[in-house]
Amino acid sequence: MIFDTHCHLQFKSFDSDRPSVIRRCDKKKLIMNIVGTQAETSKRAVELAEKYDNMYATVGLHPIQHDEVVVEEEGDKFKSKNEEFDFDYYSQLIERSKKVIAVGETGMDAYHVPKDKDLKEVLGEQWKLFLRHLELAQKYSLPLVIHVRDCHNEMIKRLSAQGGSALGGQDQNVNTKGVFHCFSGTWGQAQEYLNMGFYLGFTGVITFPPKKTDPQSQLDLLEVIEKIPLEKLLIETDAPYLAPQKYRGERCEPWMVHDVAEKIAEIREMSVEEIENITNENANKLFYKIK
Repeated sequence: MIFDTHCHLQFKSFDSDRPSVIRRCDKKKLIMNIVGTQAETSKRAVELAEKYDNMYATVGLHPIQHDEVVVEEEGDKFKSKNEEFDFDYYSQLIERSKKVIAVGETGMDAYHVPKDKDLKEVLGEQWKLFLRHLELAQKYSLPLVIHVRDCHNEMIKRLSAQGGSALGGQDQNVNTKGVFHCFSGTWGQAQEYLNMGFYLGFTGVITFPPKKTDPQSQLDLLEVIEKIPLEKLLIETDAPYLAPQKYRGERCEPWMVHDVAEKIAEIREMSVEEIENITNENANKLFYKIK
């Protein structure tokens, strides 16, 4: 089995052919974590997970959905909804379904910032939203799925100030911290998260060639792949976004997570099967409520 720990199969991008995509995933013996980004997509994630044995759900409000901003991602353009975080609503989603295995995606984003707002103000609001997700995760002893874009140092500073013990859950016998999904920082930043007990998730971005305008960022990312302890490694797609290099320009599908495992295997000089088995075991440890 191979585990795509972060995809958005409930998004509208899949509305026209979702059954076909699911069949392709089934052929690859794929397990999927369907991640919500606001109230409606969280609800749809749970509904989808309830229909299939190999699917699970994560519920939460993405940091950019807390503001109103135009977002363009790989041909997909939408306007975020300026949505408030409804603690009771997400609690009900968790309580009504045993298929909910995490809270998120939450976090901080310095890339999508409303033009009429100060970055410091936006990040401050996002941090408050993150703490509400943390409260929800603690209530149900669930791990967090965390999004950070262009502000790793700010997140590290705030987490450090919060203190490691503040990130624990009610059940101290399980790991309730979580994963920094689609990690794209440096080894130094990775070490900070790892020292706090977090996992790191990697997408098809690791298969991209270095940018001519900024080759160092990709080299930094590959250094993290080289050095990360295998027991803290997760793989994902973030489908429908970030298709691996072989499929660039196409819609990403969860089964493409195999290419992520393949790239890591190449870098670590291991077999693809070893990487798939290790990351599957790691996912089951983190998302411990999977039955």
